[in-house]
Amino acid sequence: ECVSGCVCPEGLFDDGRGGCVEQKDCPCIHNNEWYSSGDKIKVDCNTCTCQKGVWKCTDDVCYGTCTIYGSGHYNTFDGKFYDFDGSCEYVATQDFCGDKNSSGSFSIITENVPCGTTGVTCSKAIKMFLGVMKALSNRSATSLRAILEVILKDVGDDVQYWNRTVGLYLVIEASNGVMLIWDKKTTVFIKLSPDYKGKVCGLCGNFDDKANNDFTTRSGLQDTNPLNFGNSWKQSPMCPDVTEEIKPCDLKPHRKSWAEKECSIIQSEVFKICHSKVNPQPFYEACVHDACSCDSGGDCECFCSAVAAYAQECIKAEACVFWRTPDICPIFCDYYN
Repeated sequence: ECVSGCVCPEGLFDDGRGGCVEQKDCPCIHNNEWYSSGDKIKVDCNTCTCQKGVWKCTDDVCYGTCTIYGSGHYNTFDGKFYDFDGSCEYVATQDFCGDKNSSGSFSIITENVPCGTTGVTCSKAIKMFLGVMKALSNRSATSLRAILEVILKDVGDDVQYWNRTVGLYLVIEASNGVMLIWDKKTTVFIKLSPDYKGKVCGLCGNFDDKANNDFTTRSGLQDTNPLNFGNSWKQSPMCPDVTEEIKPCDLKPHRKSWAEKECSIIQSEVFKICHSKVNPQPFYEACVHDACSCDSGGDCECFCSAVAAYAQECIKAEACVFWRTPDICPIFCDYYN
């Protein structure tokens, strides 16, 4: 019985693009984009090569990165994206996670405060504790805007740290494999060496390459609700729990059209080279959320931080995008002086 359609001659294979090739020339697909045999891509710190229609990758163990930015946006070490608008001090990440045989070697605390009038919160202060974790709750919180404090514990192994400025960012690097990169505003990148895989906890997740268990609460239970998860990591029981997700564009509908127009750059041709590598949708939604919520001044700063967060993920995926212009989030000359 005859069947209508096109088939490749014996010994050749459909290349998915309307042609027939030998097996050695079969292409590979990644993020809905086709790559020819021999093409290479970067996946985190590993290099993958297309061979006979299959990706062959190096197996280097990579540093993990957690991103906290804007009004309560989190992207965990394992790539889980969620929002949490709590007003308190919270454990971003630490390696003291209930194991009685471990006293831990670091803890990074983020202080979130309201920004704007809609109830959303931003990370306005960061504390980085190095050394054995002990009585962290006895430290007094600070309410100064945009500060970073490094506190060396006086017990345990000696942990050295170095700080330097790289472009717009302040970089704190510790000898125990912990790095913190901060834009001195509302964006924080936390990088951990592979030695911490599966050994950390907090709002940044557990760094075990499984995003589906990142919502592990302080008590060790897995939750599906980001609010319950986030509330469990507050430092002070006196802080109120977050009980509902805030939707600033619903509260400030007059800002929504402006926010959508400005944030559309993320989905535009400007970032086209990145779209197949990093899904723009959650970053676009976060950008609109932030642009609606920043109604007490600094709305452009909120917008720029949101776009910069997507640009940073694009760079990690080896898609470098030059998106800043004299009219869109420029870096002024006095920055260089």
